[in-house]
Amino acid sequence: MTTQDERLGEVTEVPAGVQVRFRRSWPDPIADVWAALTESDRTARWIGTYEGERRVGGAGTLTMTEEEGEPAGQPMRIVECDPPHRLVVQWETEEAWRIALDLTEEQGRTVLVFTHVLAPGTDAGDYVLGWHWYLDKLDAELGGGSGPGDWDTFLAATGPAYGRSS
Repeated sequence: MTTQDERLGEVTEVPAGVQVRFRRSWPDPIADVWAALTESDRTARWIGTYEGERRVGGAGTLTMTEEEGEPAGQPMRIVECDPPHRLVVQWETEEAWRIALDLTEEQGRTVLVFTHVLAPGTDAGDYVLGWHWYLDKLDAELGGGSGPGDWDTFLAATGPAYGRSS
């Protein structure tokens, strides 16, 4: 079982801007973790649904479940895809978010490194909390747990670790 501190994301300044990075691991085979990251029936249980082309350069819409409120569809493009090791997607919005998901196998576990680089000077507090919430939902999808609960409960429990309160 992992502790809260091991699940925390790191926010650092990098030449391209502000980087949010998480490292999570599971005893599941890499193919199963890849499926949880890419197969519609699995992604629907933790982040949302993707409708569109499933190839490098392919465009579509990701409708995220959202932390609060109604789900919102966002245009997205697949930048890189090397199953079952690397997936890079970019939101085709004003912010042009680029998210990299890298999977490796280490000591009998599948390790995910999740990286999101934001524009220089961005206050990453809300982003790191949001991604933490989604990755806790992924933990539940893979491990069969209950997940992070509703946003307010999650924020009360996890926000202080990132200097945020409810």
